[in-house]
Amino acid sequence: MRNALRIFGAGWWMNMKQLTQSPLFVFTSLIEPLIMATIAFYTAKAGGKPEALFYLAIGAGVMGIWSSTLFGSGGVISWQRWEGTLELLVASPPPLIVIVVPLTIATSSIGIYSLTATLLWGRFLFGIPFDLAHPWLFAVGLPIAVVAMGLLGLLIASTFVLYREANALSNMLEFPIALVTGLLFATSLLPGWTRPIGWLLAPTWAARVIRESALGGNPLFEIAMCVILSGAYLVLASHFLRVLEVRARAKATLALA
Repeated sequence: MRNALRIFGAGWWMNMKQLTQSPLFVFTSLIEPLIMATIAFYTAKAGGKPEALFYLAIGAGVMGIWSSTLFGSGGVISWQRWEGTLELLVASPPPLIVIVVPLTIATSSIGIYSLTATLLWGRFLFGIPFDLAHPWLFAVGLPIAVVAMGLLGLLIASTFVLYREANALSNMLEFPIALVTGLLFATSLLPGWTRPIGWLLAPTWAARVIRESALGGNPLFEIAMCVILSGAYLVLASHFLRVLEVRARAKATLALA
């Protein structure tokens, strides 16, 4: 356990430093959420619902976390292959899952920039008050929500690696998942058959955790759902990574699979 925690800390910090030096990733996690938040703010004002601005600011911030998670996790294993380090990671003593987890958690952690920047953007540019109804639940729920989205990114990384255009596939899923999870508007506006899909995705519960902690409510059920989904994502991702490793070893195509 001590070695796993040490690997997690080193991998998380290394990937955080790499991501913050990527102009494209900085745009995805910092600039894009501000654009989406600005559009949502003006839409709410034009619709005569200024009370929804704080709700939309939180949703735009969570969407920034989701965008950085999806973009970063979709190609996290492919990037290791391109850099020629994937073979070394698979051959190292720790299981591959222990090495990949901190890399995907880092992609969601950097998304906290998105949430912070979006809330500050709304506060100083649009005058949205930033008053947390349950600051302690917000402090507890936010890291749990971030980890849940990071582990969803881990599941994505473990499945997308079999596709040569993993980054293109992850980009294609950004807005459909943002819509079905209700990041920018209520899911009650969507067809009824789409709601169970959102229940299986961490952004749904992550947004509810942050909104209910900030706006008022009881987010304990949403926090529990984030924990349950995190465990499910971890189990599934571990299985898929083992399948990938066995397949690559059997065909001797680890660097090409």
